[in-house]
Parts: sequence; C-alpha cells; structure tokens
Amino acid sequence: MSAVSRGWMLVLVGCTAPGHKSEDSAGVPVDNDPVTVVTFNTGTTPAMGPMGGDEDGYGPAEAAISDEWYGDGLAWLPAVEAARVWLDGVRPDVLGVQEMFWSGTCGDIPTEAHTGFYCEGWSEGDNTVIQAILDADYQIACHQGKPDKCVAIHRDLGTLEGCADDLCMDGLQGETVDGCGQGGRVGRGVVLRPDGRRLTLVHVHGSSGWAPEDQACRVAQIAQVFDDLGGDGPAAQGDDVLILGDLNTDPGRATASDESAARWAEAVGPGQAFQWITDVGPDAPASYQGIADIDHVASNAREGDCWIAGIAGQPEVYDVAYFDHRPVVCATTLRPVLQ
Repeated sequence: MSAVSRGWMLVLVGCTAPGHKSEDSAGVPVDNDPVTVVTFNTGTTPAMGPMGGDEDGYGPAEAAISDEWYGDGLAWLPAVEAARVWLDGVRPDVLGVQEMFWSGTCGDIPTEAHTGFYCEGWSEGDNTVIQAILDADYQIACHQGKPDKCVAIHRDLGTLEGCADDLCMDGLQGETVDGCGQGGRVGRGVVLRPDGRRLTLVHVHGSSGWAPEDQACRVAQIAQVFDDLGGDGPAAQGDDVLILGDLNTDPGRATASDESAARWAEAVGPGQAFQWITDVGPDAPASYQGIADIDHVASNAREGDCWIAGIAGQPEVYDVAYFDHRPVVCATTLRPVLQ
C-alpha cells in the first residue's frame, strides 16, 4: 500500500459522526462512546491467482497450493503483511476475522508447499496469523473449535470476560449446529469496559452455499443469535450489543430466494430492537466479489457510518487479486436517547 493510500485511510477513519450525549441504564449521562468496528473475511479462492496474473509472486500455482494446503485462508506472506499495514492504519477497537489460516496445521503441510506462505520458517510457539496482523495492544479470542474465526479487542476498549491471555483459543461462547459441520459459527464474547459497562460482541460466520440445507444451517445459526446460543438465551443479549461478521447471505437482495436472508431481514431493521449499521438493500455496495453484500454490522444500541476497502475511493488492503471479500469499517456511536 502506498503512503498516499495510508494517508487517505487515516483521514477517513478520523471522520466520525457528530458527538451527542446518551444515558446509561441508570440514567447517568455518558459520551457518545465511539467504537470502530471492522469485519474482515480474509480468505481467498482458487480463482483469485489467475485473475491477478502473477503479481507479487501470487499466480495460478500459488492459488492451487493455497486451495490444497491452506484451506484458502489468509496465508500468503505478502497478503499477511498487507493486512497488517492496513489494520495498523485503521486501528479498530473491535475486529472480527473469518477464514484466517490456522498455523497449528503447518506440521501437516509438506515443506515444498511452504515457500511464500505462512508456514515458511514457522515453528510451534510462533505467532499465529491473527497475532501477526495485529500488535500487542489487542486481545484475541476464537470460536469454539474454529481457530480460523476470531475477534480481537483493543485493550483501550476493555478486556474480554473470561479470557486472561493474549490469545484465548475457544474463548468465545458457542456451539455446533447439528448437521452443519463442526465447531461454532456463532461466537459470543463480552468486553468489560474500564468504566464498568459491558459490550457484547456476537461474531457470525454463516454456513456457505445456496442449497436448501445450507440455508437451513444459516437459519439455525441466526436462531443462536436471537433465540438461544446454548441454554442461557440468545447470543445477542445485553444493553449494548454489536453483531458483526460474514453472514454468507445478502439480507437486502436475497430475501426472496434465501430463507436465511429473509430471517435476517425479519430480525434486524425497521421496528426491531436491532438495526443495521452497514448499508443493506439493492443499492448497497457489494463487499463480496462485487456481487453480494454479505459482510455486516448491526446493533441494538449503536449507529454509525461505514465504508468498504477499495470501494468509492477507499484504500485497498492489497493491490493483488487475493482477497475475495473486502473488509467493512464502521465508526459507531451510541444512539441518542429519545426524551
């Protein structure tokens, strides 16, 4: 990324909504509590290398290795570095990542497939990919049984309840949906704020695919968000909740063809406790390959403005055809309390 792009990024991130005063649950005035949120599916696909030719060393051969050995998660070293630089410029308070290569599998990958990828030179105990793209100011927790799906919290915002380490594997509450693969695709964590308030994070990576069974899996995962995560009520509970992630459906365009999109549209939007912060609708910018708007942020207490990397003049993460999603950045504040 050029210095010019990074400069534009810092200007854009610094432009937040005008300040206002709200009240906490005890009626005590608080400031508008700005929180910058990023959701970023960091994966790739076998088609991305051929699309980009052979740029930065990443071409069809590397794309094939990524698909066979790295699960198409973020693993190409120049892309890892590009993500680190981009995130350093944005410096989110809350980051949700999906499809992050898990370095614990490096021992299963043949050494001839290491060159240029994260396993090259990696040893047990070294940083994971998500640690490599963030600095020490972040605390990280991952989904149950899904080390490729994690949230990271800037320590200025608070600390994750029940997570005493820098990286807590299985640190987010969640459960497998029967018949929908292994591990939790919905993860809940609570940020303990310095002033005693609590911010609930619900990180979602819906099952992929358009078959009826894929849609049914997503509907069951949405039920975890709004009905019951696993015995103690919905994942989305609390006075200040942020839902973020890759829904793997477009709630503004696909409601007629996808049961899960329709379910999201019923649960979030006009007349509901939860409102979209990201744009939703037929004219919303498409964060996935220019064809679908599937990466979203919603809240029961927050509003804000969002932008998408590489769209409408916003800075790209990486100039090479590697990422098939574009990260979404939302500058959120508490909604005004109506008197």
